[in-house]
Order: sequence, then structure tokens, then C-alpha cells
Amino acid sequence: MCFSLSSEPGAADARGGAGAVYVRFCGWLPGPERAWLAGLFVLHLALGSALGLSVDEAHYALYALHPALSYFDHPPLVGWVQWPLVVLGASVPWLRVLPGLLWVGSVALAYRLTLRLHAGAPTQAAQAARWAVLALALSPLLHVLGLGLLPDTLLMFWSAALLDQTLRLRDAASLHRPWPWLALGALLGLAGLSKYTAIFSALACALVLLHAHGPRLLRTPWPWVACGLALLLVSPVLLWNAQHDWISLRYQLHHGGGGAWQPAGVLRFLVLQCLAFGPLMLWGLGAARSAAHAARPAFWFFAVPFAVLAVLAGGGTSLPHWTAPAWVVLAPWAGMGLAQARAHGGWRARLPWACAWLQALACVALAAALLSGGMPFMAGRVASAQSSDPPNPLADLHGWDLAGARARELARAQALPALALQNWTLASRFAWYAQPLPVHVLEDRYDQFDLWFGKLPVGADALLVEWSGLPYLLPLGGQGFAACRLLERLPVMRMGQELEHFDFYACRAWGGQSPPQLAPAVEAAPRARAANSRQLAALQDAS
Repeated sequence: MCFSLSSEPGAADARGGAGAVYVRFCGWLPGPERAWLAGLFVLHLALGSALGLSVDEAHYALYALHPALSYFDHPPLVGWVQWPLVVLGASVPWLRVLPGLLWVGSVALAYRLTLRLHAGAPTQAAQAARWAVLALALSPLLHVLGLGLLPDTLLMFWSAALLDQTLRLRDAASLHRPWPWLALGALLGLAGLSKYTAIFSALACALVLLHAHGPRLLRTPWPWVACGLALLLVSPVLLWNAQHDWISLRYQLHHGGGGAWQPAGVLRFLVLQCLAFGPLMLWGLGAARSAAHAARPAFWFFAVPFAVLAVLAGGGTSLPHWTAPAWVVLAPWAGMGLAQARAHGGWRARLPWACAWLQALACVALAAALLSGGMPFMAGRVASAQSSDPPNPLADLHGWDLAGARARELARAQALPALALQNWTLASRFAWYAQPLPVHVLEDRYDQFDLWFGKLPVGADALLVEWSGLPYLLPLGGQGFAACRLLERLPVMRMGQELEHFDFYACRAWGGQSPPQLAPAVEAAPRARAANSRQLAALQDAS
């Protein structure tokens, strides 16, 4: 495979407008950047092989295990692309190849976009492209998306590809060429199959093309053909929702609404964004303001999704990784801003490298913390009803495979036909690692697990599993289980310290409804101690 780069200053690209840089597919990245990304890809695979599936990863792997037109909380592509691997029984390291490739592809597209957006200054564009790659490669949260396949992993790749294709279509001659518009429609459809927030990228695409072509765009057939193709590709999502009373769309609208809007939520969101994606990206904001007039409309691909998600953060509904696609398309401007800062000399030239070293250290620290489970710095921080220490969030990536295998063995030995969990975030890992056992969530809410497994039938027996990271009171008495017997406790160790533990209970005669109650800490108050004493007494009586 060749990786050659050639540029012709001021030349006209037959596919994308005047002044574009000729970059063959095999030449998106020159040698040093290519070797660097290949090394990071290998590190992603090595790190991913040592970690278990996160709650979201397991949930989307279950999509592939239960193929459908769409799902309760997301469109289906994140499951469809994993389906061949899951059917072949691929292990977790193999499942992590795809997000690693998408991460590399997103960075390569950012390199290409930087050359295209800043083609008027080829020498500076080459420097900017290298800085764009560096800014993305040193973004801590983007590495998490390169480890685990989430809808955002797919969307950040499609968003960069959409921007690249949109820039090609700004040329007036492109209005009458069918294939570029069909490619745009396909990209819009694939983005829509990845995540509902792809609508923001579609809106940015429309704004850029309307700015380039004006009303002519609406009088030309091929843009409408592209829209039709995009709708055709996302039609499985619409059909599935129509068959299920539009539950997914209603869930997303309700979820996006959040709670009472507070400015502090937006401020907290912005601080988290800077920490999660790194200060190198912030150079892109200044560079976008001073960019060439022709390149400025492309900034909508960052501004539209980021602004919407920032506003939603005021209601408490935006998660940090949701903006990943926006940051990927900002990277070309960040690269230009960093290249300009380096050209100025003095402290402004040294600041980018200082930030780069800080972000590199943050990435190394993140990888070490994930591997060690936070040990030894978080030793003893096991969340449970018997401990007031704060929980260890890094423990969440360890031990679920062992717990799933042990749950399958205990269920078989005790003749228990199903697993019961009191929270869906616990259920996804057990549904993956303890398959083919059905997993029932005892929460009084309707979600994807109800579509897959249904509610636990009244009178049924089940193996109840409790995790120390999210401890609940046992659902005994009333409309809960008639009796539960502790079978065993499985500790998960790291560096000689207990990270967490799983408790397995043989529970009999489910009553039909018992709202889960989080277990209070013993040291919190006398009332909490009394609650735990009553719970332990009930357990002893039941066994």
C-alpha cells in the first residue's frame, strides 16, 4: 500500500474546487504520522486486550447478538458492524479492532481535511496537518472511543467524512454530477444509522452547501436525490419505531429534555470538555475566526452540534463523549492555530509543546489507571453497604468476565433458569458474559432488556447478582422474592488489593414488583445502620 503525498499550490481539483491539494487515498498520511498512528493502534489493541467490556460496549455488543432493525436507545449500526465478529464468536480483543480502525480513520480524515481547508498556503497547511494529528492523538477521551465501539466512535468518522464530501460539493460544477451527491447521501444515511445526533451534522452540511450555492441548490435534482438516499438508509430506524410505538424517539426526546436548566451545568460541561479533549483543541477556535472566507462555513460542523449539546448540558443531559465528532472536525482549525502559534516564536511558540507534553502525560496516566484499576492509589475504596469510602470508578472495567462465567456455573448448579439484576447498567455485562442465560432487570422501567428478555415472571426463581460498586438492598418480602440465600462472594483483585466483589444469591418465588433501593452506608447515620440490620436479619431468616 502506497502512502505518497503531493500538492499543487493553486491547482484546481476536479472534484473539489480551486486551490485544492491533490491527495491520493493511499497518501493521506506521510511516513512519520503513519508510523505514529500505527503504533497507537497497536497500543489500543494491547490495552483493550487487558480490559473487560465497559457497560456501553457490552450493551452495543448485545445489539449484534440480537440483530434488529433498530433498538430502544440507539440506531442499529453499532450492532450491525459487530455482527460478523459476534457470529464468529470473536473474543473481546477482536471486538476492539473495529473502534481502533475507526479512530485511525478519523485522524487520517482530519489530516486530509486540514490540507483541503488550508490549501491556499501549502507549506503552512502541511505543518497544520501534523499538528491536527497531534491534537487528536493526545486527546484523552478520544482514546477511550478508540478502545471501545460506541455510536460516537462511528459518528466521529462519518462526521469527518461528511465534511470532506461537503467541501468537494462546494464547486458549482458539482451540482450536475450524480456520484458525489450519491456519496453524500450514503454518508448522511450511515451517520443517521449510527446516532440520532447525526441530525446536527446534516444541518451543518445543509448550511455549508446553501452558503456555497444559494437557492440554486434547491432547484437542482441531485441534492434531493441525496436526501432521498439518506432517508432510505435510515428507514429501518423509522420502521422499527413505527412498529414499537415510537419508543426510541420518545425516549430520546424525554432524555434530551433533562431537568431544570442551570448555567452552572453549561460551565461544568465546558470545563469537562477542555479536560477531556485537551487544551490543544482550543487553538481551533481562534484559527476559525481568522480563517479564509471560503473555509469559514465549514466551521458549522463543529459549532452546530457543540452549541446544542452545551445548551442541553444546562439541563444535565450531555455526556462528555457526545461532542467527540465535533472535536474531530475542529482539528483542522486547531492544527492551523497551533502551526501559526509555532511560527510566531517566543512563549507563544513554546506553549503548544507545553500543552502537548501535559496531554501526553494525561494519556499515559489514564492508560495506567485503567490497567491497574486505580491501584494502589484507590486501595480500599470498595463501594458497599459496609463501607463509607467513596467507590472506585476504575474498578468498573475489571472482573465482569469472571463474574459472568461464575454466574453461569452457579445458575446451572442451582437449577436457576435466569439471572436477575437490579439495574440495567449491571445487566449488560452479565447478558454478554453469562450468555445464553436470560437476564431480567428488576427496575420498574421499560428498556431494551424488556424487549430482549421480558420481565421476570411472577413466582419465578433466579440467580440474583449484586455488585459492590452499586449495592442495593435485597428485594425480599412484599412483592419481592420470598427467600434469598447467599451462595458465595467473588472478590476481584488487582495488585494484591480488592477492587470490588460480586455476591450471588439463589432467590425463590419472585412476587412481581419490588422497586430497587440503594443500600445506605453503615456509617452514614443510625437510620442507615438500622436499615442494614433489618436487611441482614431478613437474609438470615430466609436462608
